[in-house]
Amino acid sequence: MDVSSIEEFGVAKIVLLSFISAVILMAILGNLLVMVAVCRDRQLRKIKTNYFIVSLAFADLLVSVLVMPFGAIELVQDNWIYGKMFCLIRTSLDVLLTTASILHLCCISLDRYYAICCQPLVYRNKMTPLRIALMLGGCWVIPLFISFLPIMQGWNSIGIMDLIEKRQFNNVSNSTYCIFMVNKPYAITCSVVAFYIPFLLMVLAYYRIYVTAREHAHQIQILQRAGAPTDGRPHHPDQHSTHRMKTETKAAKTLCIIMGCFCLCWAPFFITNVIDPFIDYAVPGEIWTAFLWLGYINSGLNPFLYAFLNKSFRRAFLIILCCGDERYRRPSILGQTVPCSTTTINGSTHVLSGCSTISKFLLLFCNRPVPV
Repeated sequence: MDVSSIEEFGVAKIVLLSFISAVILMAILGNLLVMVAVCRDRQLRKIKTNYFIVSLAFADLLVSVLVMPFGAIELVQDNWIYGKMFCLIRTSLDVLLTTASILHLCCISLDRYYAICCQPLVYRNKMTPLRIALMLGGCWVIPLFISFLPIMQGWNSIGIMDLIEKRQFNNVSNSTYCIFMVNKPYAITCSVVAFYIPFLLMVLAYYRIYVTAREHAHQIQILQRAGAPTDGRPHHPDQHSTHRMKTETKAAKTLCIIMGCFCLCWAPFFITNVIDPFIDYAVPGEIWTAFLWLGYINSGLNPFLYAFLNKSFRRAFLIILCCGDERYRRPSILGQTVPCSTTTINGSTHVLSGCSTISKFLLLFCNRPVPV
């Protein structure tokens, strides 16, 4: 290898290390900020969805502290120096924490589905403190059955142990690697539990939320065309309707961003995870590494998707970062209200049936609550 090639290789490693360090730092700071914000802000603790967001932040924080650094060291050094047992532990933690993160995203989608698409009484019956605790417990317990249990027992390597041992050591560079390869049964089981079932539930939940938003936007347009006062008071009939339509449009766009980022980050890895055992493990290691780190990036994006886009969270962040500056404190979360609307069409009075639903959109996506 000539001098120019060595220099290019060194520059490439510096760029790679800088990128990985930025991802890890973003994940650590972002998730820590989310957890501190909920702990310090009483109003944030009142919203049930935020319990899932805090637990999600904790899972992503552990990914960035316990998993990413060791993967980064191996990637930059091109060598695993911590032994076989720690390789198994690190791999088990990887599967456990990333699966827990994905299951939390699924629970958040279900919580928002019940809150937005169902009546308030249904939501209160579904999302009791006990049920929330059970769902959070499931997010942490279920991954154990596809991580530590099978990996430490070697179930994932049954039938492919020779191939794993062959790839663990490079005779040319005299390097050792922490190889995680899976047989067909484990690949299918792990992928279905960790990705495909949560993905399906998320798609169904967010699709129903999106449809609900469009239905109410259409209903608002009907009220606007009717040209009647929306609540019997002498003000412009389009004022609150336009506000609601903008809110629901923003909510629908937020859902698209959430699902788009989730699919972009994790779909390549889990599609490859299922295909690779059936094509004699022909996927290059570089592709595996790229797809794995793409999934890790999701742990750094989650604080932005589920918290930074939320007005109440942003306010709490500003208070923390600005050392409690009074300019960012709100007088009351109930201070801003938007009344429910009624109109008269063909001689009969109609109450906008989605009024409580719109209230939940305002609360969950924009934190602009209205009386239900």
